[in-house]
Amino acid sequence: MRFWNSARYVVAIILLVSVPPSVLLWVAIHPFAAFWRRLGPVWTYAILGIPVAGYMAGAWFLRETLLGADLGTRLITMILAGIVIAAAVLLKSRVQRRLTFGLLSGMPELSKEKYPGSLLTDGIYGRIRNPRYVEVFLWNLAYALFANYAGSYAIVALYVLAISLVVRMEEKELRQRFGAAYDEYCRRVPRFVPKRRANRV
Repeated sequence: MRFWNSARYVVAIILLVSVPPSVLLWVAIHPFAAFWRRLGPVWTYAILGIPVAGYMAGAWFLRETLLGADLGTRLITMILAGIVIAAAVLLKSRVQRRLTFGLLSGMPELSKEKYPGSLLTDGIYGRIRNPRYVEVFLWNLAYALFANYAGSYAIVALYVLAISLVVRMEEKELRQRFGAAYDEYCRRVPRFVPKRRANRV
């Protein structure tokens, strides 16, 4: 039991120090993409790395308070975590067929000339518009279920709220870049939850 308690604690700490900074980067970059693009990716990540490092240090020192109540080692939450991880791995494999590292690291927003990009509408992107965010949500949820700390579930809730905001920012930018083609894509493909496919006759 001591091993599982330690493993849950470590996973909870990883969630605490990694998820909020990731959200911070998304929220900081997308509304001001034109500004960051002028600076370039190196300066952008160097500047934004300062508050990210500050948060991570603060979260480490305040970890006991931020993690909240330990809800204990529970078989049911671990089983659920395993199921969610399987779903995340499946979705990840489909996302990676369409995205390069440059796209995943935000290069289209920071270096438009080098990464002009094209609108992805096939594969998993023909089912949902934001599979990467759904995948990250599944990973975070799986980690929270495994850790089973109150603070871990709060972090997942924070992620959902923040990504809802980020997605709307991204949509505004994509609409500017791709125009009517993006509007048509939005009409056909939902944001997060795929439509049920009609039964073939």
